[in-house]
Amino acid sequence: MAPGTGCSRRRTFPRAAAGFTLLELLVVLVILGLLVGVVAPRFFGQIGKSEVKVATAQIRALEDALDQYRLDVGRYPTTEQGLAALNSPPAGVARWQGPYLKKAVPDDPWGSPYQYRAPGEHGEVDLLSLGKDGQPGGTADAADIANW
Repeated sequence: MAPGTGCSRRRTFPRAAAGFTLLELLVVLVILGLLVGVVAPRFFGQIGKSEVKVATAQIRALEDALDQYRLDVGRYPTTEQGLAALNSPPAGVARWQGPYLKKAVPDDPWGSPYQYRAPGEHGEVDLLSLGKDGQPGGTADAADIANW
């Protein structure tokens, strides 16, 4: 195109259309804050429920490993031998065919070891997590989780 034909015009925009005003940004932040205030409590409430489900599943898996141990050895590990007998053979146990767990015995979801008793007060063996508070009893995610 030849210079001066007028075909190459530059478009200019008003300065106000170039960005957001402070008021618009504040309105968006307030809306986001309200959404977080409504959603966050529901989300964090679900986390406590999932920890209880994990503890329940781990207790079931430990029970299965203990049953396999009993089938091989003829009895459950004693309270003194504990759950460690699932990963390494206790002294004096000849028919141990383990390890009965792929990994080390896990702690409960709150970082405490599972309580184990054999013979148990509620069955042949008792497996117990004291829950989030680490104390006997409790309610909600602080409640004890057991195999009975």
